[in-house]
Amino acid sequence: MDLSVLHTSPFYEWAALLALTAAVGFAGLQMRQPMVVSFIAVGVLAGPSALDLVHSHGSIDLMAELGIAVLLFLVGLKLDLKLIRTLGVVSLATGLGQVLFTSLFGFLIGLALGLGPLTSLYVAVALTFSSTIIIVKLLTDKREADALHGRIAIGFLIVQDLVVVLAMMVLSSLGIGGAGESESAWEEIGRVALNGLGMLAFVMFFIRFLANPLVGHIARSQELMVTFAIAWAALLAAVGDFLGFSKELGGLLAGIAVASTPYREAIVARLGSLRDFFLLFFFIALGSQLDLALLGAQVGPALVLSVFVLVGNPLIVMVIMGLLGYRKRTGFLAGLTVAQISEFSLIFMAMGVSLGHVDSGALGLVTLVGLVTIAVSVYMITWSHLLYRWLEPFLGVFERRIPQREVYAEENTLESRGYDAVVFGLGRYGQQIAHRLAGHDMRVLGVDFNPEVVRHHHHRGVDAIYGDATDPEFMSMLPLNGVQWVVCALPPQEVGVTHEDPKLLILHSLRERGYPGSVAIAAHAAEDVPRLKDKGAHLILRPFDDAAEAAVLRLLRREANETQSA
Repeated sequence: MDLSVLHTSPFYEWAALLALTAAVGFAGLQMRQPMVVSFIAVGVLAGPSALDLVHSHGSIDLMAELGIAVLLFLVGLKLDLKLIRTLGVVSLATGLGQVLFTSLFGFLIGLALGLGPLTSLYVAVALTFSSTIIIVKLLTDKREADALHGRIAIGFLIVQDLVVVLAMMVLSSLGIGGAGESESAWEEIGRVALNGLGMLAFVMFFIRFLANPLVGHIARSQELMVTFAIAWAALLAAVGDFLGFSKELGGLLAGIAVASTPYREAIVARLGSLRDFFLLFFFIALGSQLDLALLGAQVGPALVLSVFVLVGNPLIVMVIMGLLGYRKRTGFLAGLTVAQISEFSLIFMAMGVSLGHVDSGALGLVTLVGLVTIAVSVYMITWSHLLYRWLEPFLGVFERRIPQREVYAEENTLESRGYDAVVFGLGRYGQQIAHRLAGHDMRVLGVDFNPEVVRHHHHRGVDAIYGDATDPEFMSMLPLNGVQWVVCALPPQEVGVTHEDPKLLILHSLRERGYPGSVAIAAHAAEDVPRLKDKGAHLILRPFDDAAEAAVLRLLRREANETQSA
């Protein structure tokens, strides 16, 4: 089939790209693969080495940049100043530690592979950058962006982004040429730093005086809220780029600026689908820049460097987090998020080519490493809990005897208090169950994987701990003596996100511990009911059905009372 007709009109080209995306996405859905994998496949297929569909580079690049701004805006919405203060030490230590480790050993590996010193330095620095876009997308799909390991990962990815900005600035200054211009390079760095501080001051002022009244007024119109959110993300991304640092950091600050408002969850819900649509064009733009002809001669060195990134980067993160007092499971799950290189790695190498510091072969090498590590790490992060269960016996070296930074240190205190009920999942449904049980003089312990939710319940005087139902070690330490009911009010699990349903893991762990009490499980699909009963659930809660039945009973009782009074 002659595809040249598609190039006669950008509309034909976009129609073909969207049709290809739908077809590849459908195939990926049938194979139960995350959409990120399908998007990467679309980018490669649409690129010059395959179907060569992309010729409207300007419009596609614009959509890709807007998608990145929206994605980082949504990440910023999940952050607040208290979180940054809480995780600042571990994020800074882990981010800088991983960058230094990867740079040093990557440089030595490059020399061992026969690369020149300057090329080895470029490749080593390129290997330090992890893809914030892909990681945030995967963590969001798995609903782990709010988990402790997810928030730590996002924190050290922000540190990496700052390193990227600094590296780009230094690289640009090297391109100016000549030792006599070193002073102007330092002046440029100082100027960007001052601009960054000025923008940060503006964001703080906005949070303090403008965010709540402005967003509250805009929220009266849902359509205007969506438009404002996209415009605000694009505006601060553009300002950040203009002032000399990245669009990504600008978009992130835009999200942080409105994260303190009560409307952030509504914004997140409404922009989720738009984010995925925009991000498609990021992967198309990335794939359209790949020349697979450059990659054939680099397969051997690329595989060596890929193994280094896939194994070495997670290891150093686990070492640092273990030394800081985090548990091996938290370190492992956070470490997997740096097991790939970033789109910035390709940009960094392309700048080196344009300056004449490295040749196109080095760019091809890093490109192939990017393809391998991104493809493999997507599956590593997607199946992270299964990988942890396989590797757990070998990870004890990465954990202190007493991991004091984890909430599990409260184990003895919790056990001494004694509880009548344990409720997993403190969302709207689980929260109401916990409060109503407490209203009937039952001592209730809440469990949630979101540290912010746990802190919120502590402030309200309710016992709650951070924990993950998929962690067998955590389940083994729960204070179950005297507990009459274990209630699982977790939200429905997304298809293809993990191998096992957390509800089944809870039932399995309780059975392993010989728990004698009763278990109630919230089922959101009718087909789950027989399976949950078969695995030992004593009571199946159907949130919508139960609410409807209770409403009908209230209506009938009111009608009966009115008839009797008449």
